[in-house]
Amino acid sequence: MKPLDGLKVLDMTTFLAAPAALRIMGEWGADVIKIEQPKGDPCRIQGAVFNTPYTDAENIGFDFANINKRFITLDLRVPQGREVMDKLLAEADVFVTSTRVKSLKKLGYDFETLHEKFPRLIMAQVLGFGEKGPLKDAAGFDVTAYMSRGGVYHTLLNRGSSPMIPTNGFGDFQIAFTILSGVMAALYARERTGQGDYVTTSLFHCGVWAINTGMVSAQYGNAYPKDRREVINPLNNTYFAGDGALMTMCAPEYDRDYNTIMELVGREDLVGDKRYDNCDHVNETGANGEVVDILDEAFASQPLDYWLEKLREADIPVEKCQLPTDIYEDEQAWANDVIRTVHYPLTGNDRILPTNPVRFRSQGDPEIRLSQSQGADTEDVLAELGYSRQEIEAILESGGAQGIFVRS
Repeated sequence: MKPLDGLKVLDMTTFLAAPAALRIMGEWGADVIKIEQPKGDPCRIQGAVFNTPYTDAENIGFDFANINKRFITLDLRVPQGREVMDKLLAEADVFVTSTRVKSLKKLGYDFETLHEKFPRLIMAQVLGFGEKGPLKDAAGFDVTAYMSRGGVYHTLLNRGSSPMIPTNGFGDFQIAFTILSGVMAALYARERTGQGDYVTTSLFHCGVWAINTGMVSAQYGNAYPKDRREVINPLNNTYFAGDGALMTMCAPEYDRDYNTIMELVGREDLVGDKRYDNCDHVNETGANGEVVDILDEAFASQPLDYWLEKLREADIPVEKCQLPTDIYEDEQAWANDVIRTVHYPLTGNDRILPTNPVRFRSQGDPEIRLSQSQGADTEDVLAELGYSRQEIEAILESGGAQGIFVRS
């Protein structure tokens, strides 16, 4: 059983955040129809930025937000295209878009207009900065609205260092689940009220939400960016092992675990040392950096595997800071279907693709269907809407809809 079997979802989205939410709905069994304008979703050619291929034969940079969908091309500037769109909306349960509000109003696809025509339809929209305020119509991407204005960038770098260079779409794939949670709540509410709703989230708001601890604690003097030698709890920090590998130790109960860790790293002379064994005292006296220096020196004496074994035996949470290439070899990832191999038949290549992190016992591991060429399903969807072969040809001839065209 797929939990969203029978649900019809219209996808008029671009790039990553909103499309990824609909990818997940497709994995859960919804019939997701992606509607592209004639120029196509710009993400189809983002492989140039991601350093991945971007042809119809192999386009994993498009697939990771667009698997398990059907693809049609409509020109909403043409009456025949708008007619098809209205028929689709009349049958749909959910309509998701990342088109800006002012453009939707010009097209007549803003929520107020759609709710009057289709009262059961749920409309969801990913915005850059929110529905109100001076930036309500501004373009937003995760690196600008989420990472920068949302405060994420400046809380993650070590003070005095250059800004971090995150993986593309770092915020987008988190925001996908945010908008998805709103859609699912609206579907539940519709079962009780019979009425659709308008669900929004913004990249900016999600960024601020992600740094909740920093947002709250900053008003008490917890300033960012930090230096790793000034962390409040030196047992929650990153350290280099002797072989140059980076690891993170997380022992939030400092006072409880201090003596254990000092014994593990061979600093029995510091067990019970009143300068360092109490977290409040360490912060009152500014000894944080001294503890970090002690641990830096100790961890540099042995390779990563040594420390992973020793700390795990003592039930101290510790992990290697992995790169994507490390995760390719991670048995925990393969055992839990965190990553999966997908095959591109036209190139003959097998590639690794992350799966969505939610599992239903009734469904098991979800099916993955790679994306299709732009317009690949246009004619099939038109036929499902009741158009005859002759009518379909007339719509295609008018330019209101387009079938397959191949991107080399």
